[in-house]
Amino acid sequence: MSTTITVELQQLAHAAGLPLPAYQTADAAGLDLMAAVPDGEPVTLAPSQYALVPTGLAIALPPGHEAQVRPRSGLAAKHGVTVLNSPGTIDADYRGEIKVILINHGAAPFVINRGERIAQMVIAPVVQATLVAVAELSATDRGAGGFGSTGR
Repeated sequence: MSTTITVELQQLAHAAGLPLPAYQTADAAGLDLMAAVPDGEPVTLAPSQYALVPTGLAIALPPGHEAQVRPRSGLAAKHGVTVLNSPGTIDADYRGEIKVILINHGAAPFVINRGERIAQMVIAPVVQATLVAVAELSATDRGAGGFGSTGR
């Protein structure tokens, strides 16, 4: 069962004519974000190159929520293109344009055209922690074992 919240969205002038983000299926977790690059002026990512791609969108999340910008699996699997700082976090108090840092890990240049779906945005609740300094942490069977300590 999913929960619905209201998120205010502003479409900026350079995104005029582009569809608003949408869930592609009834049970999808992420809304697709599109590139708001100028028409006829695509961005080409050479292999190993990254770029900040505008979406032309700004949002007002309710307090206690974040938006995560995540890669689209098809771009990653077919072209080696992914979100560099995955997941990117949009805080509830941020009101600027959502931009996506894409990187091309593929072997061929990748062209990003206006309106292309470049990432997905997942809205999620946030839990903030109260940190308490202690002299020692409680013991567990695992202890400080990490980075392969439980197997491969």
